[in-house]
Amino acid sequence: MLDHDSLALVRTALAEDLAGYGDVTSAWTVPASLVGRGVIVAKEPLVICGLPLAATVMREIDPGAVFRPLVAEGAAVSNGQEVAVVEAAARSILAAERTMLNFLMHLSGVATQSRRFAEAVTGTGAVVVDTRKTTPGLRAWEKRAVLLGGCHNHRFGLFDLVLIKNNHLEAAGGVRAAIERIRAAQPFFVKIEVEVETEADLREALACGADIVMLDNQDEDSLRHLVAVARSIKPDVILEASGGVTLERVRAIAETGVDIISTSALTLGAPPVDLSLRLSVAR
Repeated sequence: MLDHDSLALVRTALAEDLAGYGDVTSAWTVPASLVGRGVIVAKEPLVICGLPLAATVMREIDPGAVFRPLVAEGAAVSNGQEVAVVEAAARSILAAERTMLNFLMHLSGVATQSRRFAEAVTGTGAVVVDTRKTTPGLRAWEKRAVLLGGCHNHRFGLFDLVLIKNNHLEAAGGVRAAIERIRAAQPFFVKIEVEVETEADLREALACGADIVMLDNQDEDSLRHLVAVARSIKPDVILEASGGVTLERVRAIAETGVDIISTSALTLGAPPVDLSLRLSVAR
């Protein structure tokens, strides 16, 4: 059973596709009594994510439909492998097909991209995390896909971590002024992270007691230098690298000694994977 927000997401997606009129092509070409069996098949290696959404799509179209996953969420799937079977009226399967596949192709794409990044940094001690750069309405599911792929979640929204970025620093009047304002608010239940681009700002952030420091838009040589500076001042500070992170570059970034690497490539940069539905009917 999906939570309220996920169910609303499914209903919004179906309303977008059916618009109150339904699937006119199927209604006018497919007999109402025709029973169908649809098999969802992977057309490339991937990590599957989104099966509960796909099942709910099918049942919203046809409450009597049977949706049977053949693999678990987060499973690595090979090219040609069947991932789910749907049994329902043929019209119902056709009406649900695109919305089911849209969810599965996108979310499995995020999970698959996450697996690539997780494997790229194996053995370095660093972890790759997502960002708030997500598809509106899909954040919870995209972050779930990131976890299933093997990477980690950064903050979920603006409410669960203090992250002082460059525009906050401009508005507050610098690192010290920003952190002093936060300390005055006494947010004992959240950690404080500061984004810096210079060694001077890094030193100030550490002196002011930042829990996490984001080293933004640095090349590998600069990262190594800033990591050494930070460790010499506060060995246990958590260091995050961000900006310009690609799959080709992520291991070199991890080897500079940072703890966390954040990148929107896990979500906004994830290409959709290829899945299809094969329909057969009983005549």
